[in-house]
Amino acid sequence: MTNGVGKKIKKVRELKNISLEELAERTDLDTEQIVNIEEMELAPSLGPLIKIARGLGVRLGTFLDDQENLGPVVTKSNQKIKGMSFSNGVSEARAHLDFFTLASGKTGRHMEPFIVDIEPSINSDYKLSSHEGEEFIYVLEGEVEINYGKQVYNIKEGDSIYYDSIVAHNVHAGSDKAAKILAVIYTPL
Repeated sequence: MTNGVGKKIKKVRELKNISLEELAERTDLDTEQIVNIEEMELAPSLGPLIKIARGLGVRLGTFLDDQENLGPVVTKSNQKIKGMSFSNGVSEARAHLDFFTLASGKTGRHMEPFIVDIEPSINSDYKLSSHEGEEFIYVLEGEVEINYGKQVYNIKEGDSIYYDSIVAHNVHAGSDKAAKILAVIYTPL
């Protein structure tokens, strides 16, 4: 999280005069976990980040944006804007998903479009997470495996999947090779 997501979370929390304990209660997260995220010691999974955004009453993009634009936002192919890296939510886990935001400057958006580079993992003990909203994934390169509830979906280049994020899920490389996806995440306010 080299882009200051933790600092933005802390700034919003302090501006809204919300204590760590109150945010923990609103999000059903551990106070220590929130401190670790704010101090950038922990790369959160998407689920806790969405819970924090909701607990603070802001869009997920609030933590990812650098600027705001009322009109359309165009991201050229040579403008890969790094968003953040996500792990599977376990503090000792390494980040295996690198998100590149495609609409960081759009004000008031309800969808978060990303290009996501997925590193292959040597472990198969994937931790599932859930959050409110919906996700759409289109595989640009490679193969992706998605654990969704008790089911497993293997999607390859050119395939897509659309699902409710409230069901516990995990997205990871489907082989020993890296993959690249277009992911659009919708989270209600």
